[in-house]
Amino acid sequence: MQKLKVLIVEDEPKVAMFIKQGLDELGFAAEIAYDGLYGKKLSATKKFDVIILDVIIPHISGIQLCREIRQNDPDIKILMLTALDSLDDKLEGFSAGADDYLVKPFDFPELVARVNSLLKRGRKSEKENDLRDEILTALDLQVNIGTKNVTRAGKEIVLTAKEFALLELLLRNKNRVLSKVDIAEKIWNINFDTGTNVIEVYINFLRRKIDKNFSQKLIHTLIGMGYTLRDK
Repeated sequence: MQKLKVLIVEDEPKVAMFIKQGLDELGFAAEIAYDGLYGKKLSATKKFDVIILDVIIPHISGIQLCREIRQNDPDIKILMLTALDSLDDKLEGFSAGADDYLVKPFDFPELVARVNSLLKRGRKSEKENDLRDEILTALDLQVNIGTKNVTRAGKEIVLTAKEFALLELLLRNKNRVLSKVDIAEKIWNINFDTGTNVIEVYINFLRRKIDKNFSQKLIHTLIGMGYTLRDK
C-alpha cells in the first residue's frame, strides 16, 4: 500500500524533525522544507496528500505560500501550524485557503488527529464523484459543486475555500436554520467555542459577496437560533 505523503514546511529544525519522525513511525512518508521557497518548490514538483505549514518562515511567509499552493491545487489539504493564536491570525490563515489551524505548542496526538481528519474529508470527496456536476441554486444564485464556480445574476463571485464550504452548507439546508454548533462541527470540524466570533465573521464575508449589491437578501440571522439561507 502506498504511503500517504506529508510536506512539513517549518523553519525550527527540532519541531520539524519531531513531526517528521512521529509521522514516519505511523506509516506516513514525510518531507521537510525549512523555508518558504523550498516549500514552494517541493509542493510544485511533488504530489502530497497533506501540507503542514508554519506561518512565520523565511523567504516566503506561510500565508503567501498557502495562497500560492491553493491556487495551483484546490484539493490539497493544508494544516496551518503556528504560534500566532489570535482570531485575526486564524481568519487570515483560513482566508488564504487553509483547511485547519493548530496552535503551538501542541500535542502530537492532536496533530495526527487533525491530519487524519483532513485525509478523511479528502477520501469522502473522492467517493462523491457523481456530485461533481451538481448545481445548487437559490433565486438567481448558482453554485457548481464540481467546478466551485459561484454566480449571482450571471455575475461571477470569488470565494475562499471556507466561504464556499459555508455557502454549500447553507444551500444544502436551504430554508432551514443552522445553529452555530452545526456550522462549527461541519465546516471547521470543531466543537463550538462561545468565546469566538469566527462564524459571524464568515457569515459577514459571505453577505458582502452574495447579498451586498442585491435588493433581495438570501442570508438571514435568527437571533439566538442561528443562520439560514432563504429563497422564499
